[in-house]
Amino acid sequence: MKILPVNPTDNATPEALRAFLGQCAEIATAAGRPQLVSISMAVDSLDPLAVLESIFEPTELHFYAERPAQGFGVAGAEAMSTANFTGPARFAQAKAFIAETLRHTIAVGPLEENFAGPHFFVLGGFAHEAPASVPFPPLQVFVPRWQVSRMGDGSVAVANVLIGPGLPLDLIAQKLWKAHTKFRVFDYRAATNRDRPSAPKRVEEVGCAGGYQQAVAQALTEIARGDYEKIVLARAQRLTTAEEFHPLGVLNHLRQHYPSCYAFSVANGAGQSFIGASPERLVRVAGGRMHTEALAGSAPRGASASEDAAFARALQQNDKDLREHRLVIGSIARRVADLGIRLEHADQPRVLGLANVQHLHTPISATLPAGVHILDLVERLHPTPAVGGTPRTPAVAAIARLEGFERGLYAGPIGWVDHRGGGEFFVGLRSALIDGHTATAYAGAGIVAGSVPENEFAETELKFKALVEALTNR
Repeated sequence: MKILPVNPTDNATPEALRAFLGQCAEIATAAGRPQLVSISMAVDSLDPLAVLESIFEPTELHFYAERPAQGFGVAGAEAMSTANFTGPARFAQAKAFIAETLRHTIAVGPLEENFAGPHFFVLGGFAHEAPASVPFPPLQVFVPRWQVSRMGDGSVAVANVLIGPGLPLDLIAQKLWKAHTKFRVFDYRAATNRDRPSAPKRVEEVGCAGGYQQAVAQALTEIARGDYEKIVLARAQRLTTAEEFHPLGVLNHLRQHYPSCYAFSVANGAGQSFIGASPERLVRVAGGRMHTEALAGSAPRGASASEDAAFARALQQNDKDLREHRLVIGSIARRVADLGIRLEHADQPRVLGLANVQHLHTPISATLPAGVHILDLVERLHPTPAVGGTPRTPAVAAIARLEGFERGLYAGPIGWVDHRGGGEFFVGLRSALIDGHTATAYAGAGIVAGSVPENEFAETELKFKALVEALTNR
């Protein structure tokens, strides 16, 4: 990436912007191909969701993610550059696409700030392949035209444009200047309040034709004969409401009620969005360190502090849940071992309490060897045993057979890669695909020896209850 010593704030005039774009056009001419020009500016405090509400268009791609407890949020809209990938090499292909794009990128602004510079938003499906009927491809990468972020009390606005020979620089400069003026003093009055629809008038089970409990029983038979040690089986429910769903209306609820989770929405530009509040980080890379976690083993929340603590203690002492948790940690270690990574983590798991459920949770970190890219980690870590199973290959093969529906982005890796090769990915859990008057919600449970079909069904019912409450005003 070429970084030019230009400060967009100090040179904030239409004439300076037009002259800068002319300089970029000269670089593009010499290179023989268009250049991605990324202009970052530190701005007054902005709320990324409020900005997205004001510029939302159902016919455009968008990406939004926020984790209130960690003080960050980021929104990107409209695709300046995009690419789709399929097959087992999809992450390696995406890595090559990002590297090639950055080789032809010109960036200016405070690039040392969090979320400054070009970001590549990545939407990964659970499976390497997907039929054409699925709303999202197996892997999609896009650079947004507009990006707004907040980290703590700092905000950064980023505009990305393609500049090349023969393009209308005057028109591009006018649009950029208009956006610059808008983001410097943002007017939230253009945003439209979005309400969640009323309670579903119809709820239908999708897949698992023989019933979820029968699918779990079949999985236990296969575990007993040694086909695999663990499998995660999910259910899907299609909710139909009188009013249409709107992703941003649901997000306002999720960010308030699940501050420790990743509240997120990604849109395909064809009117469908995948939204949720995921409790699970897949991996984060920053400053030469990777951060991931093991999240497996579940218990309900109690109605009082004493009951809640009793559930937590029982979870920490439950052999089935502890065994499931150890499988996840062992699997993570094996999957990154070929990269020369040595994991660092506590010996005993903590209990992570969410609004409606609590999990066994172990934070994991490690120093990254030189040359290891975040997508190298995503490729190895996805799908984790917490959403797939172990051993991975036979467990994942059994999922499609036993569930009977396409997961799409459910339990897939969703996140971003920055221009430094860092970034963050979470797992698309506690989620739903919304499309007009319908929302397809997903919930799963880990199955190991000792699992009881009725208990696993009850766990998914608990997760569905929270999802329906988030999606609707029931």
